[in-house]
Amino acid sequence: MLQLGKKAPEFSAPDQDGNTVRLDDFAGKWVAFWWYPKASTPG
Repeated sequence: MLQLGKKAPEFSAPDQDGNTVRLDDFAGKWVAFWWYPKASTPG
């Protein structure tokens, strides 16, 4: 788990359109991460 004020590790992930987005794409900006379990799965 990340600690408040610490840098997030480098990563990439697909956006809603399937384009790859990297954390570096947001250098110098505030970023909020939001995710949820895949639909129709337990948890």
